[in-house]
Amino acid sequence: MIISQTPLRMSFVGGGSDLPAFYREHGGAVLSTAIDKYVYVSINRKFDQGIRLAYSRTEEVQSIADIEHELVRAAFDMRGIRGGVEITTTADIPSRGTGLGSSSTFTVGLLNVLGAYQGQHVSAEELARGSCEIEIDRCGQPIGKQDQYAAAYGGLNLIEFHPDDSVSVKPVIMPRDLRDLLEQRLIVFYTGITRSASAILANQSAETGSDRAKQAALKRMVELAHVMRDELGRGNIDSFGHILAENWSLKKSLTSGISSSDIDGWYDRAIGAGALGGKLLGAGQGGFMMFYAPRERHEDIANAVGLRQVRFGFEPLGSRILFYNPR
Repeated sequence: MIISQTPLRMSFVGGGSDLPAFYREHGGAVLSTAIDKYVYVSINRKFDQGIRLAYSRTEEVQSIADIEHELVRAAFDMRGIRGGVEITTTADIPSRGTGLGSSSTFTVGLLNVLGAYQGQHVSAEELARGSCEIEIDRCGQPIGKQDQYAAAYGGLNLIEFHPDDSVSVKPVIMPRDLRDLLEQRLIVFYTGITRSASAILANQSAETGSDRAKQAALKRMVELAHVMRDELGRGNIDSFGHILAENWSLKKSLTSGISSSDIDGWYDRAIGAGALGGKLLGAGQGGFMMFYAPRERHEDIANAVGLRQVRFGFEPLGSRILFYNPR
């Protein structure tokens, strides 16, 4: 058996600029961090040449053409795996449709474990690029590139998306004590609402293509990603909350349905209780909400919002092989 462990992520600023319709013309940038919540993918050799998959459902098939899970089918085809394996996946928290990049995290972890099964080390860059190829090119999903790179590389990074389709991952350099303080001042809640990121991102991509106001909003969000990187490097961590607030206001202008009356209500109550800024994680409509506030305000914010709080930490490492016993 071989097991990969791949971190989910929280995106702070710039989300949406990683869509090809935008970055191929203007360039994009996102500031995000991997977190200590993971997707685990295991592979085991079967005694026959069949294929068994266990995720939110179970599939047992005889050929990759019969696999219904399109990401698994595309990954098997990419890696040249024809059968004789069992794949199982689990996650630390409900992940699908919650804004933590779970689909891309799964794809990165799957490619990592398939490479190890074939006796090959797969680099972070290869994992990220391969996952983008599977999700965007082979499966035609209308998504961006930030989740794949966050899962593959780990850490707190400024991730830049260039018009030639190349991607740069630049670690955010800041004092260790301030990084710890930033982590401590973030508070995250689960809304209990799940949604399809693909539908939201497809609408956003279509609308920003010809709308100059929306393009201007995304350009400002890209600027904010660089500003946040610079402010953190200078040790001005309270600026983090104010930048989050501006980014969230811009994000809501990109397409309809990103927010809702419930989400706006939770946000306003958190700000009223002492948060300096916040946002909905992911594409929008549901999932997890994150706020930045002094630690002494967290209890008041939790009481005001009334949602389930989720504890987390920053994760410095990307996808890795947790257990390796190839038999």
